[in-house]
Amino acid sequence: MIEVRELTKSYGPTLAVNQVSFDARAGEVVGFIGPNGAGKTTTMRILTCYLTADAGSATVAGYDVLEHAIDVRKNVGYLPESAPLYVDMGVVEYLKFMAEVREIPKSQRKERLRAVIDICGLEGVIQKDIGELSKGYRQRVGLAQSLIHDPPILILDEPTSGLDPSQTIEIRNLIKEIGKEKLVLFSTHILPEVAATCTRILIIHQGELVANGTLEELISQVQSEDKVHITIRGTEEAITTKLKELDGITGVVHVKTDDGVVWYEVTTAQEGYDAAGGLFNAAVQNGWNLVELQQESVDLEDVFLHFTSGQSSGNTPATKLSREDISTEE
Repeated sequence: MIEVRELTKSYGPTLAVNQVSFDARAGEVVGFIGPNGAGKTTTMRILTCYLTADAGSATVAGYDVLEHAIDVRKNVGYLPESAPLYVDMGVVEYLKFMAEVREIPKSQRKERLRAVIDICGLEGVIQKDIGELSKGYRQRVGLAQSLIHDPPILILDEPTSGLDPSQTIEIRNLIKEIGKEKLVLFSTHILPEVAATCTRILIIHQGELVANGTLEELISQVQSEDKVHITIRGTEEAITTKLKELDGITGVVHVKTDDGVVWYEVTTAQEGYDAAGGLFNAAVQNGWNLVELQQESVDLEDVFLHFTSGQSSGNTPATKLSREDISTEE
C-alpha cells in the first residue's frame, strides 16, 4: 500500500529526511517513532502530498505522490497533529461538509456519516458545535473526517497528543480496530502506545530510518543475552558452584551476601533457553530457599534509546514491565 524509496527532503541547509526507504502493507498498524525533529512529520506530509520530496520516490495505493497527487489523496485519510477543524461548525455539519469535499455521492453520504459517527463514538455530541467539545472529542471528529471517504490507508500524526489517559486508551483501541482492515501509519511519542497497538515499528533518527521490524525483531537486535536476578537463602560457596554447573548458563555474578541471603546475576546467550525456568528447577532440586527470581526484559524504551542515542535505559525486571506512559514531550 505504501512504497518509499530513498526519500530525501531538505529545508535549506537542514536535511530533514535522508534517503528513507520502507514498505507498508494492508492490515498493518505501523508505528512511526523518533525524537522531535527526526523527520516523521515531514515524511508523512510527503506521503499525503502536502510536501514534495527533493529526491527519491513514494507510491501510495499504487499512485506516485508527485505525479498522481489527487489519486493518492482519494485513497488516504490524513489526520495532522493539529486536526483541521472549524470550531464554529456543528459536528454533523462539518462531517457533511467533508463528505462533500471528498466528493462522496449524495446517495452514500448518510451511510458514511452514520458509519464514522458510530466508529468514532460521536453519537453523544452530534448536536454540539465543535468549539464546545473537549480535546478528546475533537480528535475523534478529526479521525472521523479522515475516515469519511472510507480510505484504505490512514496516516495519523500524533493522534493522541494532549489527551488524558482514558481518551488515549480509547483512541488507541480505535486505531487498533481500524487497523484490522486498513493500513494505519501513525506517529507518537508515547512508546507503550506503540507496543500495545502496532504490528510493526519504524524508528527514524536525524532524518534516517534506523530500525524497521516487529517489536520482537527489534528486541532481538538489541538483546544479546538473557539476564536473570536470583536471590537464595543459603551458603554462598555451595550455591555458586551449583549455578556454574547448570547447562545453558554463560555467566554467574555474585552481587552480595547479607544475613545468609545471596544475590546473583545470571546470564545466558543460548537461544531459546529458559533461564528463569532452569534456575527455578535447580532451586527445587537442590532444596534452596528461593527468595526472589526476576528475569530482565528489554522493552521498547530500551530499543528506542539504543537506536536513537546508542545507549540503554537499563533492563527492566519482568515484574515491573507495567509502567506509566513514557513521553518525550515533557
